[in-house]
Amino acid sequence: MNAAEPQLRTNNRNIVQDVEHENASRRTPLSAAIRATADAGPARTFDPTNRARDTRSLSVPAGNLNRVPELPEVEALAQFLREHAVGAVVGRVDVAALSAVKTFDPPVTALSGRDVTGAGRWGKFLGLECSGIWLITHLSRGGWLRWTDNPSATPPKPGKGPLALRVHFFTPEGATPAFDLTEAGTKKRLAVYIVEDPQQVPGISRLGPDALEVTEDEFAQILDASTQRIKTALVEQSLLAGIGNAYSDEILHTARISPFATAKSLSPEKVSQLYEAMRTVLLDAVQRSVGQDAARLKGEKRSGMRVHARTGLPCPVCGDTVREVSFAERSFQYCPTCQTGGKILADRRMSRLLK
Repeated sequence: MNAAEPQLRTNNRNIVQDVEHENASRRTPLSAAIRATADAGPARTFDPTNRARDTRSLSVPAGNLNRVPELPEVEALAQFLREHAVGAVVGRVDVAALSAVKTFDPPVTALSGRDVTGAGRWGKFLGLECSGIWLITHLSRGGWLRWTDNPSATPPKPGKGPLALRVHFFTPEGATPAFDLTEAGTKKRLAVYIVEDPQQVPGISRLGPDALEVTEDEFAQILDASTQRIKTALVEQSLLAGIGNAYSDEILHTARISPFATAKSLSPEKVSQLYEAMRTVLLDAVQRSVGQDAARLKGEKRSGMRVHARTGLPCPVCGDTVREVSFAERSFQYCPTCQTGGKILADRRMSRLLK
């Protein structure tokens, strides 16, 4: 195992342990602009009594919310697995989508009979440690983890439905739960790796520093070296790990920065403001997500958004209409008053930017 790996898992656990204390011990004070945005909207709490009796599953929410699980949701899933799977023994592993499994040595069958000893997160990758080998997945756009206390004993038929992989467990209490890795839609991008070292996963080995572990100085150096638009730089996993389309929208809105601003052109004050906004948004999302059943995580993500996937609705900070820019298969949202000095950024489908 990579010598740095135990520290990485420890850092992820510290994110969960320390998140409730972050607001009282921030590295730099919130600016007035960030505080105004951070305070917008009612506080949300988790009701632990509102759980499904037998299953913790997901139905994909309606609307245009970006579906990729990002740092907060994957951190919450890792914590969920620590609480529900660690200490169990892996039983049968059913592969329903052969194309999802990207490695062959060790084989998937090597997981069976091993103790589950840990769970971790690397950017948007989720991993389950099983006595020296890892099951690691990247859920991509349509993937999710579905936990059930009463799984079917019948092996699934390959190629039928959204199921990609099912892992059965035996717990010390005699229960036999399982989790499914599922993927909605026709574009199958969910990936599963069985490896001895997480760094053997190409996507993990290429990751930049974690968005919740990078220091402000490191963050400033990353942006100063990038000629990309700040929206693009924030979601570039080789620069900064864990942020995707949804939370980058929220971070830029909180920091009051245009998504089209060039990363290296930001002033030191703007970089500091953006760094603080990044921590504010992500730590708030982690706090709301950790402790949720897997079934509720995407709904919680949707409820916490102020601009992302809210095109046409009023900005909760200033009341202006939230606008959208679309390109390829994606879109992002922003508030003109809060972020662009009132300028409307043209939809990329029009191939121009209104001045």
